[in-house]
Amino acid sequence: MMTGLDVLQRQGFDPLRNQRVGLVTHPAALSNGLRSATELFAANVNLVALFGPEHGFTGDAQDLIPVAGPPAAVPVYSLYGDTFASLKPTVAMLAGLDVLVIDLQDVGSRYYTFQATMLYCLEACAEIGLPVMVLDRPNPLLREVEGPTIRAGFESFVGVHPVPIRHGLTMGELAKLYQAERVPEANLTVIPCQGRIGHFWLPTSPNMPTVGTARVYPGGCLYEGTNLSEGRGTTRPFEYVGFPGVNSNQLADQLRKDSPAGVEFLPVTFRPTFQKHAGQSCGGVFVVPTAGFQPVRTGLAVLIAFRDLLGDRFRWRTERYEFVDHIPAIDLLFGSDRERTMIEAGARWHDIAKQWEPEEEAFRERRKAYLLYAE
Repeated sequence: MMTGLDVLQRQGFDPLRNQRVGLVTHPAALSNGLRSATELFAANVNLVALFGPEHGFTGDAQDLIPVAGPPAAVPVYSLYGDTFASLKPTVAMLAGLDVLVIDLQDVGSRYYTFQATMLYCLEACAEIGLPVMVLDRPNPLLREVEGPTIRAGFESFVGVHPVPIRHGLTMGELAKLYQAERVPEANLTVIPCQGRIGHFWLPTSPNMPTVGTARVYPGGCLYEGTNLSEGRGTTRPFEYVGFPGVNSNQLADQLRKDSPAGVEFLPVTFRPTFQKHAGQSCGGVFVVPTAGFQPVRTGLAVLIAFRDLLGDRFRWRTERYEFVDHIPAIDLLFGSDRERTMIEAGARWHDIAKQWEPEEEAFRERRKAYLLYAE
């Protein structure tokens, strides 16, 4: 297939001729020839500024870590610092540009923050009348919709707009949705992909090494809102989930009896090298997708199984999360406090997921206006 970058390259970068270009990108934004967007832009357009999202322009920073731009021939600005204001490009950063181009490989989950960075860029550029061009890339999770949307008051960097956790849109389609629903004054151009889906995958962040990781991430990221290890510090982030002292066989047996279809649970013991429970032996499961995998429902079922097993040892994360300290992280991830309160009241995963069905169906209809490709 051809990504938006490949299409632009085939056009000889003509849409950007005689313009001063800013580029929001990272190492995973590759052409079919395995050349980075940065390299191609530097060789073919007047590239005057670079911008890096969370994990940095070089893509090597861990989550929640403020980053700065590395030395370069042009200014490199970080769009992930230590304050909420640092997430949005300033007027000074955008000064001297004729267009801002965004080329980011996303992973298809609402809480992956590249989507928020794109929205903040659209807002910042709209405020000064600067055009934005989005080079589209495929969504590795394809078209499925799953999970709750965000309720008012629970917006954050891991949920900037009311879409389901698994929205089934590409970055270009999300940009069109954001323009229509949030930034109608934005001057937006999207360069769509062409051809069949499928291209080379480079890790989009240190804990997103493979497409398989992206597949489980819509459920696996929920563990960040708890004291469970989500497998960071192992070779299987988000595929492993565990806690010290847990009987992995007992946990796997429980999940096999009460979990959504489309998944297998393998008992595992692992020892994270960093982050939660670093250096401790954790019992847990390896989440293995099969046909019909539903990652958000699976993640919910896993949370409930651990809570049943651990009792008072199971905890919700209380520390500051993505610049918010007055709302629990799990509520930011789900998009409201409904799921947490239902879990605390003893609800099972299917009772909670039943609440999502009207939201999922409504979004399937709502998104039709923004689709660039067949469903």
